[in-house]
Amino acid sequence: MPLLFSYGTLQLEAVQLSTFGRLLQGQRDELVGFEQSIVTVKDAKTVELSGKADHAIVKFNGRNDSRVKGTVFEITDSELAMADRYEPVEYKRIAVTLASGKAAWVYADARFS
Repeated sequence: MPLLFSYGTLQLEAVQLSTFGRLLQGQRDELVGFEQSIVTVKDAKTVELSGKADHAIVKFNGRNDSRVKGTVFEITDSELAMADRYEPVEYKRIAVTLASGKAAWVYADARFS
């Protein structure tokens, strides 16, 4: 089963219930070599579901001392496709290795991925 690392709205119960139809169980982890900033999302559905237009976003910087805290979730392949539909165009799904050594997917800044 795929692992999905979330540092933002996919950690919210309302977003999980709407996107996956269930609450996800996860463990804390960190994304190494990335920095976090804010992006204003223009997709009205995403804004309505998350309750905000300004969302966290990450981009790779390659520095080992740069870490983004979040949660890693085990999901199904169909749930990964659901997450792809939830994420707006500002984000691109990429493969990463987390601080724990786990291989996971994360949604990063599409301009820099």
